[in-house]
Amino acid sequence: MLQQVNGHSSGPNAHGGELREDLQEFLGQDAPLHLLDDLTKVNPVTLETVLRCLQARYMADTFYTNAGCTLVALNPFKPVPQLYLPELMKEYHAAPQPQKLKPHIFTVGEQTYRNVKSLIEPVNQSIVVSGESGAGKTWTSRSLMKFYAVVAASPTSWESHKIAERIEQRILNSNPVMEAFGNACTLRNNNSSRFGKFIQLQLNRAQQMTGAAVQTYLLEKTRVACQASSERNFHIFYQICKGASVEERLQWHLPEGATFSWLPNPERTLEEDCFEVTREAMLHLGIDTPTQNNIFKVLAGLLHLGNVRFADSSDEAQPCQLMDDAKCSVRTLASLLCLPEDPLLETLQIRTIRAGRQQQVFRKPCSQAECDTRRDCLAKLVYARPLRIAGSGSWVFPEQGPWPQFQSTLRGQVATAWPRFSSLLRLFDWLVSVINSSICAEPNSWTTFIGLLDVYGFESFPDNSLEQLCINYANEKLQQHFVAHYLRAQQEEYTVEGLEWSFVNYQDNQTCLDLIEGSPISICSLINEECRLNRPSSAAQLQTRIESALAGSPCLGHNKLSREPSFIVVHYAGPVRYYTAGLVEKNKDPIPPELTRLLQQSQDPLLKVLFPTEEKSQEEPSSQSRTPVLTVVSKFKASLEQLLQVLHGTTPHYIRCIKPNSQGQAQTFLLEEVLSQLEACGLVETIHISAAGFPIRVSHQNFVERYGLLRRLHPHTSPGPYSPFPDEGHSGWSPHAKEAMLQPLLQDILHTLPALTQAATPGDPAEAMPASVHCGKTKVFMTDSTLEVLERGRAQVLEQCARCIQGGWRRYRHRKQERQRQAAVLIQAAIRSWLTRRHIQRLHTAATVIKRAWQKWRIRMAFLASKELDDVEEKHLFQAPCSLSSFPLPQAQTRLLGAIIRLWPLGLVLANAAMGVRGFQRKLVVWACLQLPTSSPSSYTIQTIQEQAGVASIRALPQGSIKFHCRKSPLRYADICPEPSSYSVTGFNQILLERHRLGHV
Repeated sequence: MLQQVNGHSSGPNAHGGELREDLQEFLGQDAPLHLLDDLTKVNPVTLETVLRCLQARYMADTFYTNAGCTLVALNPFKPVPQLYLPELMKEYHAAPQPQKLKPHIFTVGEQTYRNVKSLIEPVNQSIVVSGESGAGKTWTSRSLMKFYAVVAASPTSWESHKIAERIEQRILNSNPVMEAFGNACTLRNNNSSRFGKFIQLQLNRAQQMTGAAVQTYLLEKTRVACQASSERNFHIFYQICKGASVEERLQWHLPEGATFSWLPNPERTLEEDCFEVTREAMLHLGIDTPTQNNIFKVLAGLLHLGNVRFADSSDEAQPCQLMDDAKCSVRTLASLLCLPEDPLLETLQIRTIRAGRQQQVFRKPCSQAECDTRRDCLAKLVYARPLRIAGSGSWVFPEQGPWPQFQSTLRGQVATAWPRFSSLLRLFDWLVSVINSSICAEPNSWTTFIGLLDVYGFESFPDNSLEQLCINYANEKLQQHFVAHYLRAQQEEYTVEGLEWSFVNYQDNQTCLDLIEGSPISICSLINEECRLNRPSSAAQLQTRIESALAGSPCLGHNKLSREPSFIVVHYAGPVRYYTAGLVEKNKDPIPPELTRLLQQSQDPLLKVLFPTEEKSQEEPSSQSRTPVLTVVSKFKASLEQLLQVLHGTTPHYIRCIKPNSQGQAQTFLLEEVLSQLEACGLVETIHISAAGFPIRVSHQNFVERYGLLRRLHPHTSPGPYSPFPDEGHSGWSPHAKEAMLQPLLQDILHTLPALTQAATPGDPAEAMPASVHCGKTKVFMTDSTLEVLERGRAQVLEQCARCIQGGWRRYRHRKQERQRQAAVLIQAAIRSWLTRRHIQRLHTAATVIKRAWQKWRIRMAFLASKELDDVEEKHLFQAPCSLSSFPLPQAQTRLLGAIIRLWPLGLVLANAAMGVRGFQRKLVVWACLQLPTSSPSSYTIQTIQEQAGVASIRALPQGSIKFHCRKSPLRYADICPEPSSYSVTGFNQILLERHRLGHV
């Protein structure tokens, strides 16, 4: 059993959106979503798959999709003229099987026309076009009218074709008029129909269209005097205020910038605010310009009536006085409606009461609230028909009578004379009667008909009252009719497939209908009973009665957090909360008799016809023929029952118009908005019904190809390979032969289901029964649970195969990795040895280069030192002033002096480098390099420049004023060549560059 919570459904198919992508592709037979022309081909049938299919087709510019017996029409919001060409109409009309062509509204039109032509029982046909305003209902009805004008006209009779075109044009012209007077801007739609419409296309015995008739249901006339927040009044009031000329404004007393209480949100400009289109359509329907001006003058008077305000009177015996700014409005209202001003004001302020057997008349002043109520009743009385028509002792329903009898009264022309039947009607209904009088055919001139029903969609606003209750009640009735018809279509499909099927378990909305209209106690009966009781109604008391009397209904809810009295009804499209405040008053729809007598005094031509003087007051029935009270709910229920009788006597067809987005943009598909419309029009419930039966439908070939591997689990069959369809080499095989080959495979697969089901529920033998599955002639029908069992078994087999494949793959990968590791070790060892050898070679080469550079530098330094020697004669080592023999040196000291002489360049560099030794170590290095004498320091004095500024260069040019003394060097051993000798200590001669002074001996 399916359940709905807040308008969203939950059930066995609620998890459909979680299916894997490969499973969805299999269930969809690997076909792209935009190629699925029927939503029943979408597997599984879930909200997500349906939305994805509609979105894919909409993006591919495919706007019509079948949904079983329903056609879903998406509004493209752009001109698509190639879809409605006369050539395409003729193609669908001439096709042997139109249902095999692409889905189109012409398919539905041709099917209804062929059913009428072939006299299939029931002969009469009906097309229910539903959807929100702006979803394309008007365009769909218009296209169907054009289609019937082409196919239902006699090809040999030019007169018959002209008659069909004239009827089509007049019906199309009736749309702007009825939309202007019956549509309004609501919270959800800018052009919401506030009434229902049934168009009857009349055909003669030759199936040629000879006439038509229009029937309306439940006009929301309370909108004239009461508009919800952010909503507007009927379009016609805004059209006359925005489109009237200067002269008409003066005539109707509608100055520029005038404000009216019953004209909210006038700054909003809609596409429907086109006054010229409405006037032209009325002219084509036979309403001439003077009559139009008369109608608009009365409507302008209703706007001024809304500005009439009363002040509360402190004395109950005195009537309420007008507000200061309302006196001018009363004067203007009386002028426009041609009424005397004083009786008009008195009627609104004072109530007339008749009591006793003598029918004595009492006059009682009304309170402020009662004055406002009488003012609103006056506006509704002029705009729409009252509930009760007295004078004949019976209730009159123009809708309830048989169609021929009702149409026989709609005769005559309206341009020059007012129709006689207008005494039964008011302004809106009079306009409908004018349309019928211009397009209706004689009763004996037609035999069958095709009906087009344009109904309002399911409504749920923040504030819902009696109007929404009636609208949703009508949708519940139509939904029940649709569900019953859809179940018959499913029964036929199951019968064709040879299934033994008895009933589909689905959520029947009969419980909700019993709550609304059931007997003996229901919401409607309780509201009507409150109207019959002679006591003031209380919203809290009505809520208490409904909750206590209907507490056992599962479709009745209550919001405990609500401060205002209300009750909740759980409809098929979701729960809706209805406020009980004002519910009884709207259901009574009281019309004080003094208001009718007041309008009968009018001198206006239109009001004189709508309120003739011979019509008796509604509240003056004789004591012998007192009639029961007729309420809005009772009237609407009666008209709805009559409509359902018409639909039950016809073959119904359904077109669901969907608005992809509320902005009217092409190529824009908003999933949330589409989903809410699918729920409101009942398509979601259709999906649920399909899902409650056998939502998964797979062809035999695809079933065997996917689940053939389950034969591995069957102990009596061989798990060897198979070929379901030997296409290669056997292309000439017949379908019966292929089907015969598939039957054993299907039986083997189905025999595995008990074992799979038992494995799925090992602890509960009761649940181990075979899943619900049926093998038809061409398809396998199964439920979601069966699909889960099959997928689980398939996953088990695939897991076993995957484990074998994974084991082999792991062994192969392990061996491969081992071989790669050994190869890597060998490669790494070879590379390391090569890198080591290369490093050693680089070190050896670097050492050789350094050695050769050092040798070259030493030779160059020796050469430079020899060139810079003084011009003194060189002496031998044994001629030195201090002989070595007199000062014998130890062997260690001799080696140290030899090392110092050999390493004197390095010491010189370290002593004069920018970065190196500092302080005392530097002095020691300099002293060791220069080998200054240690014997008598007073013998000579020398000052070196190394201690001051350092030696810049051996070859540096003199800086500043210096004197070059060429004398014997004071250095020891300066006359000895600086060649290394192991037996003597040699020195060197160095030119000292002095900046300040030269040292003297």
